[in-house]
Amino acid sequence: MVFSWLHLAIILFLLGGLGFAVGPLMASKMLSHKIKDELLYTSYECGMVPHGDAWGKFGINYYFYALIFLAFDVDVLYLFPVAVFYPQAPGIVPFIDVLIFVGILGAAVIYFLRKGVFTWPRKIHIQ
Repeated sequence: MVFSWLHLAIILFLLGGLGFAVGPLMASKMLSHKIKDELLYTSYECGMVPHGDAWGKFGINYYFYALIFLAFDVDVLYLFPVAVFYPQAPGIVPFIDVLIFVGILGAAVIYFLRKGVFTWPRKIHIQ
């Protein structure tokens, strides 16, 4: 095998990528403060003494809403390239593909509605 400039460039870019990944980690480890204070391990890691029960619990519904938002947000991102390509597309096949995609998203919304995910409880009792 002949070693060419392309091989050298690939090796240099690999080393550069590793340098960009490992360099900041090593720099933060070497330059960070070495103070170990008890207050640094309290809630919110702000160094202030918490009042009351700092590890308060809240309902899981916040997580459901965040996950649903992320799922539909990412799905909508797939529609942007289709909207750009659609005017140059020959025939009706891309239009049918978009209708199938949006139909699946609509079916997911109907499924979530029937499961009661979008209903917010009045009061959450956590023990």
